[in-house]
Amino acid sequence: MGGGSAVNSEHELATERIAVDGPSRLRAVVLGSADVSRELVIALQRLGAEVVAVDRYVDGPLHGLADRSLAIDLSDGDELAATIRWLQPKAVLIASDLVALDALEAAIDPACTELVPGVRGARLAVDAEGLHRLAADHLGLPVAPFWFAGSAGELRAIAEHGGYPMVVKPVIGALGEGRSVLVRAADVEPAWQRAVSALGPGTATPRVLAETVVEVDSEVTLLAVHRNGSSGPALDFCAPIGHRSVDESNGRLTVEYWQPHPMSAVALDSARSIAARVARALGGRGLFGVELLIHGDEVYFAGISVRPYDAALLTTRTQRLSAFELQARAMLGLTTDTIGLSPGAARLIYSRRRTGADTAPVIASDTAPVLAEALTVPESDVVIFNHHEGHPRRRLGVALATGSDVAMARHRAAQASAVLDKLWP
Repeated sequence: MGGGSAVNSEHELATERIAVDGPSRLRAVVLGSADVSRELVIALQRLGAEVVAVDRYVDGPLHGLADRSLAIDLSDGDELAATIRWLQPKAVLIASDLVALDALEAAIDPACTELVPGVRGARLAVDAEGLHRLAADHLGLPVAPFWFAGSAGELRAIAEHGGYPMVVKPVIGALGEGRSVLVRAADVEPAWQRAVSALGPGTATPRVLAETVVEVDSEVTLLAVHRNGSSGPALDFCAPIGHRSVDESNGRLTVEYWQPHPMSAVALDSARSIAARVARALGGRGLFGVELLIHGDEVYFAGISVRPYDAALLTTRTQRLSAFELQARAMLGLTTDTIGLSPGAARLIYSRRRTGADTAPVIASDTAPVLAEALTVPESDVVIFNHHEGHPRRRLGVALATGSDVAMARHRAAQASAVLDKLWP
């Protein structure tokens, strides 16, 4: 990134403040700024940590919320290493794909600073090819048959070999973004274009993952907390979170989440075993969101996230300690628990329109009546996101609800979401 005068002056001002103040509290650094990380910053601050948000621009979602903010080029190894050595934090969370991982690892003193996740986990979590080969070839986990393609021609050859139907998705991408199902040869070119467009601008080598469609009943996220226990590393598991795409219209996408997702005892044991093996293979403390495909008692590994992400928003209403609070505690080496409080559901609304830096999705001029109507739904809550960096899919808002059971919570979240959607005409 080309550093402008505003960025440089902000950096110099922050440098002066930190040098004067000194490290009076446990310091946690968050590398990357995203709306969903706001809850993590608050959780760290509640535990007495001083939070420093570091990103490539000065007006990110965490700037102003964190105790201090810095604007640097996260991909510049020398600048990143100098910043970390100067801050001397207790913990560093990697929350951006742009981080120069090798330089970060070299700058960290593991005796003083916890890197969350470890470099291996951070690297593999955004490398679908490396992750799938780890899971299938080294860990022997059950996965759907898969291939990787670097062109529409390669994808066509894979489809002819593997057969239809086949799921195609970008090697790097959020849940559901850029995903297509091939059912005939004519679908190959549109699927390639859709997957590649979801990679976003600046992707060096377009590459997609193609998987044989396996029969599944549900898609599930299992949150695993990897922490230091009294007798060594330990893992805690949250109740499984089910999810599905429920609507795609008017340039928007809605994804539904619910917790707990019902699973047989056999499937739940298998899911926890898979999550544990992947988390331990990646290493490091923190929260791992393990993506699984469920068919009866059969469980297939599908992917993993190692940073706060969308499904975690639901846990702010369903668990005693939300996923963000669990992440904060794991970062600081504190005790955790995964006690559930209530069945809950969420519907997250995304924009699918690609926008420029100054063309954020239009929101209704008078939001109060819409919010008032949405919140008439019993046990409901809403969150509106205000930062919309140029990306094919941007969070607009989320409707949350609890209930006496999952069915009731899902019904209420659907009601609140239908009203909330009016904010983006």
